Amino acid sequence: MVPVAASSLVSPATAKYTARQTRRLIELVPSHRFLMKLQLIDVDKGIHETQNRITAAAGTASIGMTRLHGGMSDGVDVVTINNGRLQLKLLPTRGMGVWKGEIDSVPVQWNSPVQRPVHPTWVDPMRLGGIGWVDGFNELIVRCGLGWHGAPGKDRITDAAGNVVAEPFLTLHGRIANLAAHSVTAELQEDWLSVTGVVDEGCLFGGWLRLESTLRTRLNSGEFEIIDTVTNLAGTPAESEILYHCNIGEPFLNAGSVLHTAVRELAPRNARAAEGINMWNLYEGPQTGFAEQVYFADPASDAAGWGSSVLADPESERAFAVHFHTSTLPWFTLWKNTGARQDGYVTGLEPGSTFPNPRQIEREQGRLQMLQPGQSTTYRLRFEVSTTKARTRQILDAVTALQVATPRTVHEQPKTGWAS
Repeated sequence: MVPVAASSLVSPATAKYTARQTRRLIELVPSHRFLMKLQLIDVDKGIHETQNRITAAAGTASIGMTRLHGGMSDGVDVVTINNGRLQLKLLPTRGMGVWKGEIDSVPVQWNSPVQRPVHPTWVDPMRLGGIGWVDGFNELIVRCGLGWHGAPGKDRITDAAGNVVAEPFLTLHGRIANLAAHSVTAELQEDWLSVTGVVDEGCLFGGWLRLESTLRTRLNSGEFEIIDTVTNLAGTPAESEILYHCNIGEPFLNAGSVLHTAVRELAPRNARAAEGINMWNLYEGPQTGFAEQVYFADPASDAAGWGSSVLADPESERAFAVHFHTSTLPWFTLWKNTGARQDGYVTGLEPGSTFPNPRQIEREQGRLQMLQPGQSTTYRLRFEVSTTKARTRQILDAVTALQVATPRTVHEQPKTGWAS
């Protein structure tokens, strides 16, 4: 792989030479600001770039792409973005999800029985009664949507007069995680690295939604952002919902780990979750045969509109923080799945535009969004991974202060209108 270094941006002449040499460098703007773009994928132009990469910070930071070969990973593209401290692996073949990361030699991931990225051709959404989505589930961050997400089941579409016009069966968590990006661009701008992918979710008689996703991170930081825009490109209105399934395991998750989050209201999803309501934000170690527990919440937000959920290890040294803008992600779901290590010891911090109920429930409760032709919605999330007690303490203090300022109601049983 040939590096394309930011240090080469010193003059117009040098910039032109670099563009010729790297073939896929699509824009160089030499000025007082570093700007470099490298097209990694463009299906329409026949571009699939695995030879060149962007480098910065004397080569310690970079963006490049490889393609996996063999097994069920055959044909999966992996984009690695390394800011010099934090490394993330993105999956354009799987809806621009984030497979896993690493910071300060600490893994940021969870250990799924699905050990490697799975090409979507191996995922049958209808398997196991409509939960075949789990056959490819192993990401740190995976999107659920765009047309629907949540539990599988039959939807009911009615006309203005209330007549049933369709009853489609909707599979678990929608389609977006098993759709490939047709355009992926890497960019260096000043001290920010970013990757932008475009994924279409559409079919004849089934609408046309487009996801344009940007993940960006500052050099030598423990933070990154995701900015997603979903647009209805069809000529008719379209229902849309999204949930960010953010999944973390050891070493952040252990016996004694705590979820720190500020909420106005929280309730168990079902009777199984109600069994653990008194320790909904506390974690035990791996337990063979553990049945998942799910909690729904109305998150509190700060003056700027940001909600926060932070998983901290028992010593409050390591922490994984998810911040989300509640203007378009007004709901939060907590998934606790602390089974045996080999079965997937993991918890999910899940901001969403809706709860992960069948779409009919979300429609009836008025949480489902309707996008008019050409209309877009933008979702914003910020993530931070801390490996020091001092920084973790600062993060936890901010969440605690928000909760102290916000009255909280915790329901012992499922709340009407929230759970299916």
